[in-house]
Amino acid sequence: MGLKCGIVGLPNVGKSTLFNAISNNKAEAANFPFCTIEPNVGVITVPDERLNTLADMVHPQAVIPTTIEFVDIAGLVKGASKGEGLGNQFLANIREVDAIIHVVRCFANDNIVHVDGRINPVADREIIDTELQLKDLETLDKRILRIEKVAKSGDRKAKEELDTLKQYKSHLEEGKNARLLNIDTSHVQDLYLLTSKPVLYVANVEEEAVLTGNEYVEMLKESVAREGASVIIISAAIEAQIAELEDTEERELFLEEYGLTQSGLSKLIKASYDLLHLITYFTVGEKEVRAWTICQGWKAPAAAGVIHTDFERGFIRAEVIKYNDYLQYGSENACKEAGRLSVEGKEYVVGDGDIMHFRFNV
Repeated sequence: MGLKCGIVGLPNVGKSTLFNAISNNKAEAANFPFCTIEPNVGVITVPDERLNTLADMVHPQAVIPTTIEFVDIAGLVKGASKGEGLGNQFLANIREVDAIIHVVRCFANDNIVHVDGRINPVADREIIDTELQLKDLETLDKRILRIEKVAKSGDRKAKEELDTLKQYKSHLEEGKNARLLNIDTSHVQDLYLLTSKPVLYVANVEEEAVLTGNEYVEMLKESVAREGASVIIISAAIEAQIAELEDTEERELFLEEYGLTQSGLSKLIKASYDLLHLITYFTVGEKEVRAWTICQGWKAPAAAGVIHTDFERGFIRAEVIKYNDYLQYGSENACKEAGRLSVEGKEYVVGDGDIMHFRFNV
């Protein structure tokens, strides 16, 4: 399954610098608004030591990690919902992503201008939230206008949908994001509200604050706590320096100098997986060792469908080895002999790290 995260933020918060660093693509980073006009896309390999360990054991012809797609979306300003700046384009690009990575400026630097002339992460966050909410209200008003005519005719489904739409409208008019409204939406199709998308906040700090954060980070954390949203601390400046290092050992030494155990990219990918409730399973063979991304709670047929739709359509059974068992016994045959290979049916819920082999017939 493809995973796409949109990196958003006000102009000059460091989002394009961060994107460049984590993707090794070179989106133009300049000290003025709207230098990123077209969305830039970077397909990033997801680091997973389990995949490397399995490859070292099996020595396959190919090792194929799973990937995550990051989209650097043009900067937003007040009035975007009404088309100010590059607003309409920005909002259209957000509709296409699975999750929003909201980069918030949590550093002071007189050499990098702020679009509003001051550093206030709470106000910055609220600007984007407000613009997305206003766009959602516009979407709802259009939908309500259309469905009201049908509801007045006595159509029961239309009445249910209208009630749901009005609940969303009232919620958004209170300045709250759609994802915080817990109601049944099964009878409302293709609503695609922007504020219903899960969001992860990235506090972009100066190098000195990458371990402990700073007062701006604390302000941001406090402001998103009521939503239960997560904040991760990253220094885009550090990530930019890491991206220039070719050697893995050099990168590790560089991280050690800052007291870091992982790069900001690894932290961002892990947090994105957690945000979207994603896990990884593996297929292991002489031809290839490969990682596959699925949602937590998926059953075996749906997981098989990620490889090919025929696998799901003609699913018979799944042969499953737990990752730790594979490490302990060293091979599929050894796991079989030890009774550590299980045969599972359509109701089996795939676990993170499972090594899967699917039987199917179409």
